Order: sequence, then C-alpha cells, then structure tokens
Amino acid sequence: MTVSVVGIGGSLRPDSQSERALRLVLAGAAEAGAKTTALSGADLVLPFYDPAVPERTDAARRLVDELREADGVILVSPGYHGTVSGLVKNALDYVEDLREDERVYLDGRAVGCVATAAGWQAAVNTLTALRAVTHALRGWPTPLGAAINSIHTKFDEAGGCSDPGVPSTLRTIGLQVAEFALARA
Repeated sequence: MTVSVVGIGGSLRPDSQSERALRLVLAGAAEAGAKTTALSGADLVLPFYDPAVPERTDAARRLVDELREADGVILVSPGYHGTVSGLVKNALDYVEDLREDERVYLDGRAVGCVATAAGWQAAVNTLTALRAVTHALRGWPTPLGAAINSIHTKFDEAGGCSDPGVPSTLRTIGLQVAEFALARA
C-alpha cells in the first residue's frame, strides 16, 4: 500500500533554506515508500483565509484537496519574529475547510514539524508553534521535530548540508510520518 505525504513550507524566496529542508524531509518519506507532494513558495500565495467567503482560488482548492487526501503532513516554516511565517500560517488556516469532513482537519495523521530561523530562540519558538497548531488541528506531531539555526547550518542546492547530522534528522522525520501513515492505513 502506498501512502500520501504532503509537505507545506518554504518561503516566497525560491529555493530558500526552509524549502531545501522541506525537500529533505519529503525525501525521507519517499524512501519509506510514500508518494510525496510539496506545496511551497508560490503554491502558498493565497488570499487571506476568510471562512465567510466560500469561493476558493485554484491554488487554495489544490491545497485543501491535497490535505484532504493526505495520510501524513510535513510542515516547515521559517521563523519570522519568533513564530510561524504568515505564508505558512495562512495556508494552515485553510485546513478549516476540512471541518466537516469525515476526517476532520488533520485528525489521525502524523505531522512532521521543522523550523528554520536565524537564531536558536526563533527556531525553537517556531517549532513549538508548529506543534501547537498541529495539536489544534488534531494532528499527531512526530516524536522527532527539528529546530535549525540557519546562521550555523546551510543547505546547498544539491541537498547537502553544512551540518552532516541535519539531513539524517530531517529524513528521519519524513520516515516517521510515512511509517505512522502506513501503520494507520
């Protein structure tokens, strides 16, 4: 059986450090046999979520449809002023469109959380915020999460990293999401 893992994250800057981290986490899920989809950067440029407006853009519909079908989710956010970026938070607000589904919000799904920020305080606070949002959306944060200090850790275009332990940690998060999804399937 194949499970689906959707990754949400990155920033508006193409190929950002957080987007590169997202790709590594999704690679771990793929190595475990999951079908992966990344929604990053331009994919997340959505109107501000408004529950009173039922119409959705194509991008918003795609986000909601991908999450609806997902067996697991990866969230990667840059830390902006000590918390989740507005881009990622607005995308997560669209999960409200799943409120009347049989699987409400992210219920019963593993969610891997990763934060990248220029400093430990912002990285750890952002990771904590991602885990809190995951709980609020009824998801199951994986046991392993990652707070990455982008001052000390850099990802290159080829998927390499200045800290050799970080890619292994990120792949493990993806693996945990996929394994949880397979166990629940």
